[in-house]
Amino acid sequence: MEDQVSADTEIERVAALLQNGGLVLRQPVKSLVIQITKKLQHALFPGYFEDNQFKGTTAKYQLCSLLEEILFEITEQIGFALRHKPQYEEAEQAIGRDSADIALKFISRLPVVKEYLESDIEAAYVGDPAAFNKSEIIISYPGIYAAMVYRLAHELYSLSVPLIPRIMTEHAHSVTGIDIHPGASIGKYFFMDHGTGIVIGETTVIGDHVKIYQGVTLGALSTRGGQKLRNQKRHPTLEDEVTVYSGASILGGDTVIGRGSVIGGNMFITKSLPANTRVSQKCHGPEYSSLESNSTDS
Repeated sequence: MEDQVSADTEIERVAALLQNGGLVLRQPVKSLVIQITKKLQHALFPGYFEDNQFKGTTAKYQLCSLLEEILFEITEQIGFALRHKPQYEEAEQAIGRDSADIALKFISRLPVVKEYLESDIEAAYVGDPAAFNKSEIIISYPGIYAAMVYRLAHELYSLSVPLIPRIMTEHAHSVTGIDIHPGASIGKYFFMDHGTGIVIGETTVIGDHVKIYQGVTLGALSTRGGQKLRNQKRHPTLEDEVTVYSGASILGGDTVIGRGSVIGGNMFITKSLPANTRVSQKCHGPEYSSLESNSTDS
């Protein structure tokens, strides 16, 4: 009996410490946001991720039903997110009105998202000789999934929705290894080859027909200023038709990589480059020796 009382007392003490001083605002539900993201993938690419849906004469009505479902669900999650903005404190009616308005604006932007994604798929198909067809790219390429989630999240970010865009892109990050902040600005025909380890920071600007390989970082020179750097341009700009090979790092908000430039693998760039610049590392070639001769000597 005494042991049970002691355990209950300890549990109450720990619970009081974990409570963190009060109630927490209702958050967007991460698992539901991920489910909505999956449904958006189905809506953007009808027929690619279902067994029976979107086939035959009823396809349009099935798609309309799915979009209505997404609209209802994302409206609720946007409402939870808006509660975290100071202007919505004690403004329940405004939250309901604005979340519905934002959700409908988001749904209205899906054709634009699809247009950009189709350009990304075209860039992947043209740029990757290993691609069998565009269906393979849509269904299996991690770079296309990351780009899709980014482009959806960017629309919500542009509508000033907090929390949800980052939940979406961090989900894609965990699945693909590609980390794109929803605030980045990325043009058409964007191709991430292989993709693993790519990092694209919040204020990055990327033009059209840009191709980057695995392990590329488009980052800030320093974040030691912390929150004081909020809303400042901290990440680089890549103009149209730039190619960046694996392992390269391009850093700094003032860094602009000119149109048509090629950045070689493992390069570290912190200054702007004019158009049509090729950057590569000069080094001695590898040395070769025979393992057989070494084993004979021993």
